[in-house]
Amino acid sequence: MTNKYSEAARSDDDVLNPEGASTILLGFDWGTNKSCIHASYAGTTEVLISAIIPTVVGYASEGIVENLLPGNAKVLFGQDALKHRLHVRLVAPMVNGSLKDLPAARDFARHIRDLINPPAGTDIRAVVGIPANANVAMIDAIKQTVSGLFDRVILIPEPFLAALGYRDESRLGSPDYVDPVHNSLFIDIGAGTTDICLVQGYYPTSKELVSIPFAGDKVDELLGDSIKQSYPDTELSILKVREIKEQYSYVGSMDSPIMVGVVVGGKRRTLDLGSQIGNACTELLTNVYDTSQILITRASSDSVSELLQNIIITGGGSKIRHLDVELQRLLNEAGYDNPKVRVAGESYKEFVAKGALKAARQARENQWQNL
Repeated sequence: MTNKYSEAARSDDDVLNPEGASTILLGFDWGTNKSCIHASYAGTTEVLISAIIPTVVGYASEGIVENLLPGNAKVLFGQDALKHRLHVRLVAPMVNGSLKDLPAARDFARHIRDLINPPAGTDIRAVVGIPANANVAMIDAIKQTVSGLFDRVILIPEPFLAALGYRDESRLGSPDYVDPVHNSLFIDIGAGTTDICLVQGYYPTSKELVSIPFAGDKVDELLGDSIKQSYPDTELSILKVREIKEQYSYVGSMDSPIMVGVVVGGKRRTLDLGSQIGNACTELLTNVYDTSQILITRASSDSVSELLQNIIITGGGSKIRHLDVELQRLLNEAGYDNPKVRVAGESYKEFVAKGALKAARQARENQWQNL
């Protein structure tokens, strides 16, 4: 059975625990704005838990009135923290793809363990997705953060895990199926970073990965600044700006005027934001195009023609309308040989975590790092 978990409490009776099972495998996509987990017991294909959780921790404000927060909690997580944001101090553990608040990150990782709710004595092994640009300091910080919460870990670049999660094993024998793990360029546009990876059947090396700190959050920043410049008397929160972007984002030609209703000072206004949204998203497209060319030049001459037929965009940025069409147009205009660009689809939020769980199931014993 698949348990689509929504941060509600579970009893031990709900835990899928096959007789004799003592190890839980966790695929953990620790995202800047949203995180995703997939977990199962070792030796089974049944999913124990599948959840998407906003990556935010809320600490109760001083002097908060009794019974205002659920259970008089001192710390809230994910959607609960956002729901009660007027009465908590919101902390984002991760900024631009890097851990920035280690105590909050530790609390968030503990929350993930609590969601799994393992029986006593269970060995928890986690494959954690990391940005393509993760350095030694960040890797050590992640290990330190989850030490004592997970027993063993493997850290793998997110775009490779996204390709593995996107892969449909049931179609591998089909002659018309293009395996994304065999030879592809995977473009993972998250909130903090855009990670681009040559995926060619093995864990990528540093030469096959490029990460840039230009992604969804940067688009939000550019869009917010542009709205403020066009409408100086309008104060929109970053959450509202992100909501506008997610609903109306596009590149290329604008399909129709974009008129957005907002509330300013308690009064409703309508803002014409077509050019502002298009300009902010085009900046992202330009960065993705420039960075993709870097990786394409690193592919071997024997693989590049096939690689160009398998360029895949995933992550939240893949929802920008016409992004695949416009990137393909730019590559064509630059003279690349018949490139084909497509988006991964509606399940993009889960691909990294799904791939991480697949990697956990395939991992050899000597690949796990003890904490």
